[in-house]
Amino acid sequence: MQKNNNQVKAINKNVRSSARKISIVLDQIRGKKVDVVLRDLDFLRKRISKDISKTVKSAVANAENNNQYDIDNLYVKEAYVGKSLVMKRFRPRAKGRASPINKPFSRITIVLSEKKEVKNGPKN
Repeated sequence: MQKNNNQVKAINKNVRSSARKISIVLDQIRGKKVDVVLRDLDFLRKRISKDISKTVKSAVANAENNNQYDIDNLYVKEAYVGKSLVMKRFRPRAKGRASPINKPFSRITIVLSEKKEVKNGPKN
């Protein structure tokens, strides 16, 4: 795995929601600037948006403190989710039977990158 110098990553390992529900929100934030993403997540009517917002803020803090990036130039380069562990529970049913309940966990990965601003010189 090569280390890319202009990328910063934050991983939230055990989020109590399914990957399918999280990926709906991550599709909306991919490719946007960080300040726009945080604003959109505040107004989004999904429970999981708070956990995604915490992960984005963690990635911004990593970029600022560890790599001295300018926060205004950061954007979400990658945002993806993977499955983690599954808690298995059982619910009692009629006639002595039981039905399974799966409680999935997920792992959110946010990768930020810094946009390089191209300065155009005077045209002669």
